[in-house]
Amino acid sequence: MKTVILCGGLGTRLREETEFRPKPMIVIGGKPILWHIMRTYSFFGFKDFILCLGYKGEAIKNYFLEYDLVHSDFTVRLGTKEITRHSVFHDESDWQVTLAETGLQTMTGGRIKRIEKYIDGEDFMMTYGDGLANIDVDRLFKFHKEKGKIATVTAVRPVARFGELAVNGDLAESFLEKPQIESGWINGGFLVFRKEVFNYLDEDCVLEKEPMERLAREKQLAVYKHAGYWRCMDTYRDLEALSHEWESGHPGWQDLPKDSIAGTGKKGARC
Repeated sequence: MKTVILCGGLGTRLREETEFRPKPMIVIGGKPILWHIMRTYSFFGFKDFILCLGYKGEAIKNYFLEYDLVHSDFTVRLGTKEITRHSVFHDESDWQVTLAETGLQTMTGGRIKRIEKYIDGEDFMMTYGDGLANIDVDRLFKFHKEKGKIATVTAVRPVARFGELAVNGDLAESFLEKPQIESGWINGGFLVFRKEVFNYLDEDCVLEKEPMERLAREKQLAVYKHAGYWRCMDTYRDLEALSHEWESGHPGWQDLPKDSIAGTGKKGARC
């Protein structure tokens, strides 16, 4: 099954980084956030990706074109530029990555519509190129099939921007730094679609507006609630927090189930 990842936005709120690279190529722990997202899907056996490119898409193309060489020992004959690869130091050799140009200013729904020709199954996954979660993708897909709707969206509880302070008179009873908000759910990405969703899209639409609103009105939008770890890299502060989390040795997005249905990966594997 295909996994579609939106990688084309301008990332204006992270201009410190996106002036030089597309947002999905911003590095956490030596790897682009895009790689971390793909590793989550790969853990569960979903290894066939379609990347919807736009802003600075050539950087993403070059990353994957050079992936094997960067992660290999090789010999180059300078006169002819003939390259002989030796040992390969990565385990992504079974990934298949389709890099699709979807336009510089195209909206989210339009980007998905433009890769319709690459979808060859009944269902496909979709997410954004800036969100990390320890979501059980196997359970998400099973839930989607059981509900039998055109679309399934993963709902998450966002992290509060500021710390939570419980006060009793002039004293603090508790202090919790940036807790998850208990009231309300938001779209956390990690969606599953049946192919019929393309009937709701055109090349100029915003997925999160009319298409999703219409699916909800027609009772065709199931909601998978994920109460676990979820973070979105929206600002430079978010990037710093994710980088510190990686450096701690226990990044929350790698706290995945020990055993998945696909039987791949290991819990907490540092890659």
